[in-house]
Amino acid sequence: QVQLVESGGGLVQPGGSLRLSCVASGFRFDEYTIGWFRQAPGKEREGVSFSTSPLHGRTYYADSVKGRFTISRDNAVNTVYLQMNDLKPEDTPDYYCAARCYSKAWPPQAWGMDLWGDGTLVHVSS
Repeated sequence: QVQLVESGGGLVQPGGSLRLSCVASGFRFDEYTIGWFRQAPGKEREGVSFSTSPLHGRTYYADSVKGRFTISRDNAVNTVYLQMNDLKPEDTPDYYCAARCYSKAWPPQAWGMDLWGDGTLVHVSS
């Protein structure tokens, strides 16, 4: 069964940290670009961070998260992580894990992703 399953969301105070995890199954994880989008109510889905396959070795961070978020992937356990530090209230929305086959289009856009998880909620509030 092809799926992406996120975990790690929750409630955190401003300045706090969370680590999101996304476990993949049913496809060649190490051949896919994988990463995270987020979406606030009434807004478009926004690309947060992505990691290509080890063969291509690229990563992407949205300007709003550079220096605070770190993406990593463990191909041995088919998992991608998003370490989120110094969280702000504007980091609050739902976070979605997504994956696609290799494409020259960069950074990945929501319409170009092949697979999606169901999302995990991050709420940053004092």
